[in-house]
Amino acid sequence: MLTAKELLGRAQALEPQLVEWRRTLHRHPEVGFDLTQTKALVKKALTEMGYEPKDCGKAGVIALAGGKKPGKTILLRGDMDALPIQEESGVDYASEVPGKMHGCGHDMHTAMMLGAAQLLKEHEDEIEGTVKLEFQPAEEIFQGSPDMIANGLLENPSVDAAVMFHVLGGMPIPAGVVLVPACGGITMASCEQYHIIVHGKGGHGSMPEKCIDPITAAAHIHIALQEINSRELDAHSFGVFTTGRFQAGAASNVIPDSAEMWGTIRTTDPEGAVTELLHKRMTEIAQGVATAYRCTAEITFSDYCPCMVVDKELAGNALTYMGELLGKGAMDMTPMTGGKPGGGSEDFAFVSHEVPTVSMFLTAGNANEGYTYGQHHPKVKFDDSVLFEGSAAYAYMALRWLQEHK
Repeated sequence: MLTAKELLGRAQALEPQLVEWRRTLHRHPEVGFDLTQTKALVKKALTEMGYEPKDCGKAGVIALAGGKKPGKTILLRGDMDALPIQEESGVDYASEVPGKMHGCGHDMHTAMMLGAAQLLKEHEDEIEGTVKLEFQPAEEIFQGSPDMIANGLLENPSVDAAVMFHVLGGMPIPAGVVLVPACGGITMASCEQYHIIVHGKGGHGSMPEKCIDPITAAAHIHIALQEINSRELDAHSFGVFTTGRFQAGAASNVIPDSAEMWGTIRTTDPEGAVTELLHKRMTEIAQGVATAYRCTAEITFSDYCPCMVVDKELAGNALTYMGELLGKGAMDMTPMTGGKPGGGSEDFAFVSHEVPTVSMFLTAGNANEGYTYGQHHPKVKFDDSVLFEGSAAYAYMALRWLQEHK
């Protein structure tokens, strides 16, 4: 098998192509399952490498490397979708699509995965088992992973282990460091969306006594919900909800008929008790406060994504392999997190509840290097000089794990 040094050197030789792929994707972001151009680029590149890429689900792509020698199967995931935000990064390859931006780094992941595919194809005869390459849509809306699972992602061949990387911008760590949650267990929170509609009675702004103002009721609902965290969850229960969008009316002199709010709920309770409590109390508070202000309220919950569960043994393997590949450029992130889950969410968590999984992070720029903004900010930038390390990390993780788990 290739040595770590040889693989890293070969990956570095791919850097111009990796940057071209990444910046092409960045200029043409697509969201959700609507990934026509992105998917075409991926399938074209894979086909030119000698793969036979297959569609999986609504917009996913899979390809197989190896399979010429007996062994297990490891899954590598790269997500492809962008965010519905207007880019303000100022880079010369900025989004050319109004209102859409690769603000989470999925263009980086896709390019890194294509680089890994190239490395694996060049050394396919050495693969002791099978590497399944997954290019996933709709991660940002938590629908891509379950859609691909339902359409056979983990079958034919059956997957024995799964790996994902995610780039991080704006971190106080030099670019090109792989962070591994070696402690295992729950590392990221679950997430779901909520939507509250408050119904009142609209009318002229000069005559509020003839109306039932839904904005006042909705504002009091928003404030009352904060009491759940401070007064109803015990100190050991992580549960947070955020209202990220509040909308009502279209004119300054009109009381509208309704007011709406949208947000997210996050917990780290795999049994669902905290989520159940939040559902119950949010519903009771929304409807009770609305009634107090002569309104009615309805609340719905959707797009649930479970918490990420990292397999401790696989994470230990990953830390060892990344240390071999990158030396001091690999770190156990447990001292940074204290072994506690982060509040962010990731829909590869659906896979982590099916097969042993590890989710790792690759730092892609910090403030001292001019990368001051983090994920999902319209000004976020990612250092694409780390792309070759990401490709090598994907490929080396797969090759070493298959070698050790015959």
